[in-house]
Amino acid sequence: MEEFETEFSFTLPKGFVDKNGAIHREGVMRLANAGDEILPLRDPRVQQNPAYLTVILLARVITKLGTLPTVDTNVIERLYTMDLAYLQDLYQRVNTMEMPVYRTICPHCGEEIEVPVNFMEAGL
Repeated sequence: MEEFETEFSFTLPKGFVDKNGAIHREGVMRLANAGDEILPLRDPRVQQNPAYLTVILLARVITKLGTLPTVDTNVIERLYTMDLAYLQDLYQRVNTMEMPVYRTICPHCGEEIEVPVNFMEAGL
């Protein structure tokens, strides 16, 4: 049986500074599930400001940040913009499906090639 990663370690570029001045840079993000993407849409903060969806999503999927006991929206709101951008990029990379490919023979050169399958363009 093939295993796949569900948790991803990261190191923030700047780090979260807690109220005692300690810097928290090492963390873990888990894969998002359907609820992570659907449930925050009901949150009044998201309904008033759709950009807040990012804050709630990250608070749901970041399971560890340094020695903080929990990672909640207050922590995400207080991140430096560079760290927020880093986490948004990581979220996209770990939760975006790689485009499937199929192997075929190029009709022009006869070499084996991989051709991406885009289900959206194929109308599937």
